[in-house]
Amino acid sequence: MNNLSFSELCCLFCCPPCPGKIASKLAFLPPDPTYMLICDDSGSCWTLHLLERADWQYSSREKDAIECFMTRTSKGNRIACMFVRCSLNAKYTLLFSHGNAVDLGQMSSFYIGLGSRINCNIFSYDYSGYGASSGKPTEKNLYADIDAAWVALRTR
Repeated sequence: MNNLSFSELCCLFCCPPCPGKIASKLAFLPPDPTYMLICDDSGSCWTLHLLERADWQYSSREKDAIECFMTRTSKGNRIACMFVRCSLNAKYTLLFSHGNAVDLGQMSSFYIGLGSRINCNIFSYDYSGYGASSGKPTEKNLYADIDAAWVALRTR
């Protein structure tokens, strides 16, 4: 159960400290990262390196359509963002908040397929504590992550 020790289980059910901590331990299940973001010398350009567990299904041409960058949240965490240009004539961009227990590396092939099918670009991000993002996965950080992703999408 999310690697909880016996004493943590006792505290969880016998004398819970606060609901937010309980929710964070039980609700957020970040996987081992399936990608890395490598920054160039200028500090402004990020390169996506998918690890074997990412299960990439496309060629390097499709991978070149993916732009990655980092943005900072109001809580001070840096979150990884991914913009997938699926179509040159796309009128819309979908802000996609992926599900629990996955990261951007695992979702990247899905984004290419989805965007191509519905003729739109995809913008997604990793929550704090997921993938290349810093911080801890908590409910408060989640809200800050969503706000930061929205601002990053609108200002890029």
